[in-house]
Amino acid sequence: MKRHRSIRSFFSPAVTPVMPTQSQINTNLNLSEEVETGASNIPNDVLTEMSVDAPVEPPVEGSPLVEEIQPPSNDPLPTTTNAAIEFDPTEIVVDPGLRKPIEEYDINIRDIVRREYLLRGPCQPIGYVYPKKIQSGRKRSFLESWFKKYSWLEYSVHEDAAFCFYCYLFKQPRRGDNFGGDAFTTEGVSNWKNATQIFREHVGKVDSLHNCARQHCEDFRNQRQSVDNVIQKITKEQQEEYLGRLTVILAVVRFLLLQGLAFRGHDESRTSSNKGNFLELIDWLKMRDEGAKILLDNAPGNNLLTSPFIQKDMCEACAKLTTKVILDDIGDKKFSILVDESRDASIKEQMAVVLRYVNDKGHVIERFLGVQHVPDTTSAALKGALDAMLLAHGLSMHNIRGQGYDGASNMRGEFNGLQRLVLDENPYAFYIHCFAHQLQLVVVSVAKCCSSVTDFFNYTTLIVNTVNASCKRHDQLAQEHHDNLVRGLENDEIFSGRGKNQQTNLARPGDTRWGSHHKTLCRLQLMWQAVLEVLENICDDGPTSTTKTCAAGLLKQMESFEFVLIMHLMIKVLGKTNDLSQCLQRKDQNIVHAVALIGATLQKVKDLREHGWEEIFEGTKRFCAKHNIIVPNMLDTTVARGRSRGRGGQLVTYQHHFHHEIFNVVLDQLIVELNNRFGERSTQLLKCIACLDPRNSFANFDISKLVELASIYDADFKPYDLILLGEQLETFIHEVRNETKWSSCNDLGKIAELMVDTGKDGDLDLVYRLIELVLILPVATASVERAFSAMNIIKTELRNKMADDWLNHRMVCYIERDIFTAIENDKILRHYQDMRKRRIQLPHSSVASTSGLGSIAEEE
Repeated sequence: MKRHRSIRSFFSPAVTPVMPTQSQINTNLNLSEEVETGASNIPNDVLTEMSVDAPVEPPVEGSPLVEEIQPPSNDPLPTTTNAAIEFDPTEIVVDPGLRKPIEEYDINIRDIVRREYLLRGPCQPIGYVYPKKIQSGRKRSFLESWFKKYSWLEYSVHEDAAFCFYCYLFKQPRRGDNFGGDAFTTEGVSNWKNATQIFREHVGKVDSLHNCARQHCEDFRNQRQSVDNVIQKITKEQQEEYLGRLTVILAVVRFLLLQGLAFRGHDESRTSSNKGNFLELIDWLKMRDEGAKILLDNAPGNNLLTSPFIQKDMCEACAKLTTKVILDDIGDKKFSILVDESRDASIKEQMAVVLRYVNDKGHVIERFLGVQHVPDTTSAALKGALDAMLLAHGLSMHNIRGQGYDGASNMRGEFNGLQRLVLDENPYAFYIHCFAHQLQLVVVSVAKCCSSVTDFFNYTTLIVNTVNASCKRHDQLAQEHHDNLVRGLENDEIFSGRGKNQQTNLARPGDTRWGSHHKTLCRLQLMWQAVLEVLENICDDGPTSTTKTCAAGLLKQMESFEFVLIMHLMIKVLGKTNDLSQCLQRKDQNIVHAVALIGATLQKVKDLREHGWEEIFEGTKRFCAKHNIIVPNMLDTTVARGRSRGRGGQLVTYQHHFHHEIFNVVLDQLIVELNNRFGERSTQLLKCIACLDPRNSFANFDISKLVELASIYDADFKPYDLILLGEQLETFIHEVRNETKWSSCNDLGKIAELMVDTGKDGDLDLVYRLIELVLILPVATASVERAFSAMNIIKTELRNKMADDWLNHRMVCYIERDIFTAIENDKILRHYQDMRKRRIQLPHSSVASTSGLGSIAEEE
């Protein structure tokens, strides 16, 4: 009797299935999956054989469940039993001149590669300065306007040539009527004189190879036309149920991403009491929402949507769409980059990049672009990683108008640092040393300016460490402070009120953030009596004689007039620098305001130097009188520090020692360091920028200097533009000085916002362009450091095997949460569906709340 073949058998070879052993299954899963906890504990009861022709049916009770793990491509399955070829995302190259042909990929992953390239789109570097070369006696180059006319067109920065996106992915066998097929896929076209004619001939007629490739691309994107989808005959009801399950899964993924929580658990088997956050949240939703329970419990065994691959695909879709919103907001605008590198929990060096730009409303925006692992932290390696990241997101190095780094030599080096490598490629990417880091160096220098101040900070650190050395001492300090507050309230020495007299403790100072020393000194002054009582108890009941001796010495130091005087002085000095540091770290801070803040702080310090001694001296004496500390006679003499009285050391009065050797030295050092560290204030660039300061009705406004500033950016202002700019500046200053709404404008950022609100950004476009270039100059790298704080939350010691892409996707969603939360579920699910071939397609109708999921959608 003749056997009948099924329809599917005509599209795939008849292969006798060979079942892998359990150890092979576990090995493949371990290789293909990045486990956050560091343990690859995949339960055996979620693994089962998967037949190609198996229908989509609900699971039978007691039968093993199968996750939605897709075949790698639409190509025929391999006939061998060797391990499947895995797709490596690092093989995806953005530059078309550096890609390897699609035919060189293994046949089993070609469709995955195609889909990944389709998600990224063609390489069209906007804002890039295309090099010119002599052709037919004239200098010619690639034109950016061609991208709008030919959506399939790609440009290779490496080869300076044009390529075809469709033909690279779906090039068909060559025919006689094909024009330039190989040129647009392997060699590239660089004949710019006849480029438009070559592009039209390449497109050709309706049945040309280019149009055939385009049609193949459209068919490939439409998963509904695939053979698998037609054969399975998925009903609309099944598609709606699939959409409902995806909506529940996305709700869980959103919550975990926004909170920076782990997805996986150490033991995810059915008998586990804690299966990890992802599965536990799904179980919680099923208990709370009957609709979710019905949808998930009745899901087919091969479409549960709970596998790690589904989780990562969903997170990638969320991150890609979040980044797309940022890139769309930037468009072709000029921007600055903030770059820093730090070590993560797995001892990997990660480079984070933040973009600073002015949006369409005139607001200064700083957005996190991504984090990338850099095996080498040399300037050349960082430059290569930065180039790759910008190119992958369609950003051009030539659109950079500022770069901000910390003080590391590989970053700021004038000859071989990253800033020099960027300047060599783009001379308009002006480097600004992070103002917050420079201020940190100022304070460090002040703390080491004289031995008395250095000893003071050493004693302060010893006091904090001694008092907080154990839980018993920590609790005793808190209790003593509480008792002192109660006595003060009873004796009417202090008064109660909202936010007053809160429970507190000594803050441990940090060497990398000297602002923390200000908090430590303020707490020490507030808890002075409680600290003394704890030290007395340690002197009486200390565990060792060394501890008792140390506590006794600290008591003696604390109750000296010099210690109290330096404490009051450093609280005053660190308070001024700490306020400046907090202002510099604002995301919307601009360089004009930052320079003005530094100038104002410098003036305050000078005033303190000239007129502040009496105030600090009197405040110190009042504090000493309150706590029974002996105040020496200022006319008495004492031996100079570091000299022996017995050997005839120089004698100075207490007045001279406190006033001239401590007070004057500290403030003189602060003034000198502020002038030296912030030398940018005297550069020609910032002198011109200062003319845009709107304070006092634009008192510093100087048209000649502003035109000079614009001439520095000769890539943005042509010679004729400079002439028009002078006229527009005259019109601008006349209008703003005569309109009442501009009278309250005291910040450069407010100028841009008011120009957009009043429509002057269009009428005075050159003035707005100049203001925009000034606003994007970076002030501090605080945004990058906040990104590293987020990285330490997401990637911890317990989750130290997280893959780089997985870490990047999670950080993008966690840091840019305001953008992520605003993205609609519909867009995320559509992007997720297009990432790879799925068993079931989404319904044609737009995504909506399915039966039983209304409460979940509302809570999201």
